[in-house]
Amino acid sequence: MPSNNEQPVPSASNRPLSERDARILAFERSWWRHAGAKEQAIRKEFGLSSARYYQLLGALIDSPAALAHDPMLIKRLQRVREARLAARSARLLSRDD
Repeated sequence: MPSNNEQPVPSASNRPLSERDARILAFERSWWRHAGAKEQAIRKEFGLSSARYYQLLGALIDSPAALAHDPMLIKRLQRVREARLAARSARLLSRDD
């Protein structure tokens, strides 16, 4: 049991939005303004591979802090993710026929 002066460590789902998280959300709102491919803009802006960026974005989409920060963007990204998952499922099911 933690002592009274120890602070609980926030879980990934309820931690506050970091500066990088806020920058990722700002980028998602306006990435189309960047010249070139999105993957190149991700590398230039964050120094991350596109795979790592999308891992971080996926976690952000499920984050209550991100939802509180920009509810319209997060809801849109959730809808896009759900549509992609549904399309992927439909493709996999059609292969089984």
